[in-house]
Amino acid sequence: MSNITVEHKDNGVSLFTINRPNKRNAICSQTAIDIQDAFAEFDASNQRVAVITGSGDQAFTAGADVNDVPELWRCIPTAGIRTEKPVIGAIGGWCVGGGVVLAAMCDLLVVADNAKFSYPEAKLGLTHGMIATLAGRLPHKVAMEIILLGTTIEAQRAYDIGFANRVVPTGQQVQAALEMASELAVMAPLVLKTLKRFVVDSVLPISPSEQFARAKRDLEVVAKSDDFQEGLAAFEQKRPPVFQGR
Repeated sequence: MSNITVEHKDNGVSLFTINRPNKRNAICSQTAIDIQDAFAEFDASNQRVAVITGSGDQAFTAGADVNDVPELWRCIPTAGIRTEKPVIGAIGGWCVGGGVVLAAMCDLLVVADNAKFSYPEAKLGLTHGMIATLAGRLPHKVAMEIILLGTTIEAQRAYDIGFANRVVPTGQQVQAALEMASELAVMAPLVLKTLKRFVVDSVLPISPSEQFARAKRDLEVVAKSDDFQEGLAAFEQKRPPVFQGR
């Protein structure tokens, strides 16, 4: 069974599902890479809107798989995932650790009424720091309650503090997110991309961990490029390189 499934619908909406229900959809190293790669394909395609969810209604994701700790930044929108197309989260059940960061970085969020958000890093003794972005997206004291105290936030409070856009009955979160995505899919793509870019690049603050992730993502593109392979080959063959910009 694949770590994720992707459904490209005819209306321009793509549905991404984290598919590890026996692990409460915990994100292992391969899952993070699979999500990042699938979103890269989505961004290069003619699809217009993405919805991301977890298999089943009991957990969107339990966060990083502690038995196979991932480079979680890879599957976080605006960090390892680079797209100017709208991304909607559909959250049912528990959303823990890095899952909270993933949800926070989505452009829009639909949550089931059984959704619970928990960020326990301060209780575990380890952080990668990307959760700091929450303080730029929520009222400061509320963000610090989640980040420092690890307070569990349930669906209605998530809506009340502006973390979620809609609360729907459990089991209806994906359909509600797809309906929202369908509305976006018929709107002007250039307008949506431009507005998202303005918000992400110039309005929302960028945390140090997010800056690091963006830099690492961009440097990986260079390291994996055909031009780099051409440069190595030219050096070994003692000839001028012929770069193609890819």
